Amino acid sequence: ITPNVADDMEDMCLNRSQYLEKFLGFQRSPVFLPVCITFLIIFAVGVLGNVLTCAVIVRYKVMRTPTNYYLFSLAVSDLLVLVLGMPLELYEMWSNYPFLFGAGGCYFKTFLFETVCFASILNVTALSVERYIAVLHPLKVKHVATHAHAKRVILMLWVMSMVCAMPNTSLHGLAVLRPRFGRQFPESAVCMMVKPMWMYNLIIQVTTLVFFLMPMLTITVLYLRIGLQLRMEKGMQGVGIGQGFGPDRHCRHQQRARHRQVTKMLCVLVIVFGICWAPFHIDRLMWSFINSWTGHHHLVFEYVHVVSGVFFYLSSAVNPILYNLMSTRFREMFQQITCRSGLCGGDVRMLNARSTQMTLRTTKSDFKPNPNHPTNLMPNPNI
Repeated sequence: ITPNVADDMEDMCLNRSQYLEKFLGFQRSPVFLPVCITFLIIFAVGVLGNVLTCAVIVRYKVMRTPTNYYLFSLAVSDLLVLVLGMPLELYEMWSNYPFLFGAGGCYFKTFLFETVCFASILNVTALSVERYIAVLHPLKVKHVATHAHAKRVILMLWVMSMVCAMPNTSLHGLAVLRPRFGRQFPESAVCMMVKPMWMYNLIIQVTTLVFFLMPMLTITVLYLRIGLQLRMEKGMQGVGIGQGFGPDRHCRHQQRARHRQVTKMLCVLVIVFGICWAPFHIDRLMWSFINSWTGHHHLVFEYVHVVSGVFFYLSSAVNPILYNLMSTRFREMFQQITCRSGLCGGDVRMLNARSTQMTLRTTKSDFKPNPNHPTNLMPNPNI
């Protein structure tokens, strides 16, 4: 008996569940329980944090700055991942097959993840460019860091993300095991790549380069330039160069302090973003570059796939935590909106007073400059 005939005879003796497990693997992921617990914690923290982020930006006028518009867009992207993407991921880990949502659900799932992937990195890049212009080219801020400009950029990057998500989406669809021994296997339906592998490899390699490596390199250079500029300004401030006198000096000191605080927060956000998204792209590149899969490759890939999934969703939950830890303004607004909702035991009147004081302080620093004092001509960076 030849090996092929022996294999056929062995497969013929398997019942349906054994046959499916042989060719598709376990129906339920072996790591479902620990990953599910981790995902649920991330889901609770991420949804609460991103909803609060959106709420404070929408509710409080002082928070409606161009910079915060990008953070709002990023929060919406994170909510889409958590509310729509995570349940699909958990369902697939609970039951790898059959995929019950049909071809439309398969396209939607792929399109969602691709769009969010591209929109997130483009949001972070646009935010970094805006910060770069605010610090190094303050006279151009009035043309770039405006509400209308930020809205146009955000709309454009979301449209661009959806367009760029279409090629990979078109490669996916439902696949089933071919009929064998006179038996059909409709319960083997899975959402997967159904077009030639070389097309997928090309798309993954190009998108990783264009939507991760190049933006991260650009962002790194921008923040290095920003850091050098702020360090130089701090040195000039130490020796009293270009500081002005009286209220003007105090105003410029406050402005630089806000620059440093916001830039530090956004720099940490970018670093965390890169760390969280790197495993996701490593996972895709492994699938793209490995042609001959061995047992060792499969084992390594399974670990990378689980880790990349955890970090992928963690990136959607960590940003509001960073805002609360590193931004006094966000922290005060988070406290105020949660206390208004009865979720904290603090003194709401005291928080309102602090918020009013902060709003008045911001408004004072946003007044038009006195033309008789050239040192006042630096525009408001809309932090």
